[in-house]
Amino acid sequence: MIPFYKYQGAGNDFVMIDNRSTTYLTRTDNKEINLLCDRRFGIGGDGLILLQNHSDYDFEMVYFNADGTEGSLCGNGGRCTVAFAKQLGIINEKCTFLAIDGSHEATIDKAGNWVELKMANLDTIHCNSDHYVLNTGSPHYIKYVDNVAKMDVFKEGGAIRNNATYKKEGINVNFIEPLEEGFHIRTFERGVEDETLACGTGVTAAAISYALEHPEKAAALLHQGGIPAKAEGGKLSVRFKQKGNSFEDIWLCGPADFVYTGTISV
Repeated sequence: MIPFYKYQGAGNDFVMIDNRSTTYLTRTDNKEINLLCDRRFGIGGDGLILLQNHSDYDFEMVYFNADGTEGSLCGNGGRCTVAFAKQLGIINEKCTFLAIDGSHEATIDKAGNWVELKMANLDTIHCNSDHYVLNTGSPHYIKYVDNVAKMDVFKEGGAIRNNATYKKEGINVNFIEPLEEGFHIRTFERGVEDETLACGTGVTAAAISYALEHPEKAAALLHQGGIPAKAEGGKLSVRFKQKGNSFEDIWLCGPADFVYTGTISV
C-alpha cells in the first residue's frame, strides 16, 4: 500500500508521495505513476510528485507528468510540495529544495497554504510576429488573443503543441487576454495533453511577456506587489526585477492547499 496526499494550487492538482524513509516509487515506475494520475482508475491528478531526502537541501522534488513521464519544472507543483513539506514537519516558513532545473527558494505563511516560489533567472526570450517562446523551467508558447474565455483550448492548444516544430519535444501552449490589471490565462499542458486549470510556469512566462507587451502597466503592478493572473482554477501573482529583456528575482505566488490523504495499491 502506498500512502498518498492530494494537493492543489489554483486548481492544478497533484498526487504527493513521501518517499524519504520508504521508496514507494522510483523514476522508472512510469506505468504505475500514469495509473495513479488517472482520474477514473487511480487517484487523479495533473501530475505526481515524490518528496525525497537530499543531503544539501531541505528536500528534493521529483515531478512526473500525468502520462507517467518525468517532467520539467512544475511551478504549482513546487509550491504544493513546499506546503506538503511543511505539513510533514520538514520545514517551517522558509526552505531550499532541489528540482530538475536546479535549486529553489520558497516561503510559506504560518497557515501553510500561501506559498511563494523563487524561479530561475531568464534572459532568453524569442519574440515572433504573433507569439512568444520562453522557458521558465518548462518551455512555453504564449499567444495573445481576444475573448480567451470562449476559446477551444484543447483543440487550438493541441494543434500548436503537436505541430511539426514542437511535436517531438512538446511545448506548453498559453492563451492570454489582458485585463484591466494583469491577464486571464488558459493553458494546454504537454504531458497532461489537455487544458489544466492553472500552470505555474505558464503564468510566470505570461507575466514576463506581459511586461514586454505592456511595460508601463507591468511596472505599476510590480510596484504594487506583483502582476495578477486569473487562471481557470484561481488567482496567482508574479513579481520580478527587469533589466531590458533580462528578468531576475522572479517569484511565483499563490495558494497551495491540502485536499485529502489516503492509501492505494498498484
